[in-house]
Amino acid sequence: MLNKPIRQKSLHGVRPTRRQTRVANSVEHQARLAKRLTSRDKWIIRMVHEHRVLTAPQITSCAFPSPRSGRQRMRELYQWSVLDRFQPTVDTGSAPQHYVLGPAGASVLAADAGIDPKTLGYRRDRATSIAHSQRLAHAVGVGEFFTALIARAHTHESEHVSAWWSEVRCARHFGDLVRPDAYGRWRHDGREFEFFLEYDLGTETTGRVAAKLSGYARLAASTGIVTPLLLWAPTARREANLRTQLATAWRGLDHPEHLPIVTAAADLLDPDPEAHPSPAEAIWAPLAQGDDQRRALHNLAAAWPQRPRTRPSPQPEHRSSTEIVAPNPMPPAPTMSSTGR
Repeated sequence: MLNKPIRQKSLHGVRPTRRQTRVANSVEHQARLAKRLTSRDKWIIRMVHEHRVLTAPQITSCAFPSPRSGRQRMRELYQWSVLDRFQPTVDTGSAPQHYVLGPAGASVLAADAGIDPKTLGYRRDRATSIAHSQRLAHAVGVGEFFTALIARAHTHESEHVSAWWSEVRCARHFGDLVRPDAYGRWRHDGREFEFFLEYDLGTETTGRVAAKLSGYARLAASTGIVTPLLLWAPTARREANLRTQLATAWRGLDHPEHLPIVTAAADLLDPDPEAHPSPAEAIWAPLAQGDDQRRALHNLAAAWPQRPRTRPSPQPEHRSSTEIVAPNPMPPAPTMSSTGR
């Protein structure tokens, strides 16, 4: 859950799964998939490729009318080798299935992009290695942040997630200066608010987190784009400690006004899961305001009335012919496949 993020120390390897018959990724299988896969299936393929790993609840909350229908379709995509999956072992209870790109899904993705599958750089062992990575909890947490926004947008017509770049894509475009955990754009009543996200699980010292500000300041200076930095902490206590360090580092910048900073904590959200907690809620506190007023995500732009004018959102002017375009974070409307789902 977004308000109770799982910690990496709670993950203990991968739980063995029951063997299931799966289809080999042959030319014949690819031909059959052309008839079976819906636009929503292809959206899932693009999303797990972009963000490396998404859990079953994250995908179903975004793209399916019910958890049951989502689980059924995800199981089929796994059996067709479109997706691979694993289930971490946790201290208490059971973790959800975690989905990554499978070999058949990689072939579909490459075909849709008009590139050779080898050019895509997909390797199954590399895709599934996230199961044993020390970054797994962090990757799942960032996914929880954005999928909660996407799920909220389904029930609020005036809201929309118009961009969600992965850490890998951000590193590709900004990595010489800074490596955000994500870049996003949130639309409310026709107005967009863009931001970089630093998702904190308390595994780094507060000083190390604050040291990242200089890179964001250099990025703003080199691009002429003022992009707010959102820092998400696991607890309000951790947030308070971070704000002290961040304020000192922020005041030491040459042009602090070019780097708006906002913080929030996961435990400020409604603890009731039925309330569908979301980062869009009024839990965000601007660093330089001098008060404790919390604002909703769409109201953050108003916190900086003297904020320098910005150029359009960061988009690469020249994209490699082998680079997959970032997927639309909002799934397409459900369509019926030949299997009736």
